[in-house]
Parts: sequence; structure tokens; C-alpha cells
Amino acid sequence: MHTHDSPDDKDRLAHAYDAMLERVKQMLDSAEEVGHTIEQALDRAYHRAIELDEITREEAEKVRDYVRRDLHDMGDYIKQTQQDYRAWLQMDLQLIEARVLDLIASVADRTKLELSEWAARAQVAILWHTGEITGPGVLRCEGCGEKLHFKNSGRIPPCPKCHATVFKRGR
Repeated sequence: MHTHDSPDDKDRLAHAYDAMLERVKQMLDSAEEVGHTIEQALDRAYHRAIELDEITREEAEKVRDYVRRDLHDMGDYIKQTQQDYRAWLQMDLQLIEARVLDLIASVADRTKLELSEWAARAQVAILWHTGEITGPGVLRCEGCGEKLHFKNSGRIPPCPKCHATVFKRGR
């Protein structure tokens, strides 16, 4: 495993984000019989990434936190606005890779109630930082309000306008 932050690592972590979200979806799809919650599904997806040696334990912890953060924020948005995940993404859905959009839609639709309860327990302002991985959607710079559009999962760069490093979902 790599320990430095090369461009390949960035792609690897974005891929690990998508893979973890895919595993969460698969576990929630089988939830009728097994009864997985989002948190249990995230933990199992985390352990699976380590077992398969896709990423290191430390990287898996970070990626799990990134997926958890995005799902918390989506749940909070759905609860507060009574809108769905499409409004949360705040961008043309045709720009987002179909596979990733399907993952988000599936998790959101199957777990609407749990997402809103989960978000209510979080009760914190959710922030995104330069260097972290995020899923598709729009982030707004806390420094100048500039919007960053993510068509796919990827690493968050500094703000291209003011070089700030803290963002919120663009609403």
C-alpha cells in the first residue's frame, strides 16, 4: 500500500468511496432479512475494504467517515426540506455518472426515515475540507461562496477563487 498522497492515491480513495457506497447499498438491499442499519452497513463495508486489501485501515477509516458525513448531510437535508436526494445534489443529474447516481438514489430511497433520524442525532454543522473525498454534488466555499461542482466522487481541492479550505453543501 502507498503511504504518500500521490495522484494515484487520490483516484484510489475516490474509487474506495464509490466501492464503500456500493457495499452499503448491497447490504441495505438485503436488509429485509438481515436488518442492517446504515451504520452497520458502513462498518461492514469498512471491514470488507480492509479484508480485500483495497486500502489501508487508516484510509478505510477516512473513507468511511467521508461516506458517513455525506449520508448524514443528505439525511439532514431530506428531513429539513422535505425534498429528496436530487435536490440535495444541486446539479444537473445528467452530469453525474449513472452508476454513482443509482447508488445515492438507492440508499436515499431505501433509508429515508433512518437517514433523517441519523442526521437528527448528528446535530452538528457538517463541513467538508480540502483533501477529503466527497461524492457528487455542489460544495460552497465558506470563504467566498464559490461553488465547486463534483460530477463524480473525488478529492476536494482548495477553493479556486480564494484558496480557502472549508466548504458546506451548496444550499
